[in-house]
Amino acid sequence: MDTPTSRSRSRPETLSVPPAILVTLYVNGEQRKLAVSPWTTLLDALRDRLQLTGTKKGCDHGQCGACTVLIEGRRVNSCLTLAVMKDGAKVTTIEGLAIDGSLHPLQQAFIDHDAFQCGYCTPGQICSAAGLIAEGKARTADEIRELMSGNICRCGAYSNIVPAIQQAMGAMGPNHDQF
Repeated sequence: MDTPTSRSRSRPETLSVPPAILVTLYVNGEQRKLAVSPWTTLLDALRDRLQLTGTKKGCDHGQCGACTVLIEGRRVNSCLTLAVMKDGAKVTTIEGLAIDGSLHPLQQAFIDHDAFQCGYCTPGQICSAAGLIAEGKARTADEIRELMSGNICRCGAYSNIVPAIQQAMGAMGPNHDQF
């Protein structure tokens, strides 16, 4: 009979660690090959392995939006995305939004409208706004607010974020796919 005492004397089972998986990501226009553990999030791969620290780890539960990046032009919470699931994907972070050394229209608009305070959420806000603009669904301030509701600013810069996005929408014109 297997009793708690007899189990404690037996050898503990050893679990093998899965091997690293080779992943190719196209980050900000550059091919990057990484060997990652199967449980490595895209956020951790970007920050810890590629030293792209603009993307922030906020809640680590997909609730705040600080980790928002663009994958194939779509907004994604990188803290909820496993790097191995995005093998071969085009990933754009805040560091990759600038165009030929010039600020992206959203980056400039956030400066123009003072649409940040502490700045921690700003990279996620800007990447989310770039995706929102590319989606072409937002036409009014209320629609922008609704479609940006997954990005939290604990400092309360919302009143400046919406006009910044509106300015960028106007500056980008009909060609909204500028990332």
